[in-house]
Amino acid sequence: MFAPINAVCAADPGVVALLGSPIRLYPFGDAPDKVAKPYAVWQTIGGDPENYLAGRPDIDGFTLQVDVYADTGSSARAVAEAVRDAIELKAYIIRWGGDSRDPATKNYRYSFDVSWFVPR
Repeated sequence: MFAPINAVCAADPGVVALLGSPIRLYPFGDAPDKVAKPYAVWQTIGGDPENYLAGRPDIDGFTLQVDVYADTGSSARAVAEAVRDAIELKAYIIRWGGDSRDPATKNYRYSFDVSWFVPR
């Protein structure tokens, strides 16, 4: 009932090299206070089961938003690329959300959306 983004990213050496072990990838779009940077958060922003007239769905579709935060723009982009590379063989990137800098925290942010189909 959930996209396995944490498990896939935790198994990828490129992501682990940038986000540590355990990886700093947090669900619900919420990271702990004073977490080390860079880090990433994700949240489910949509999705639905593959419904059939003749039985229970055998796959669930999820749309996730992934946001990477870092002290520098190049670090945010490097983490975004590593996460992209880790999940692209399991899911589809469907939107590049762009980059920005938070005016209050001065954190750099890179965002993208993922479409993920998870067999039940």
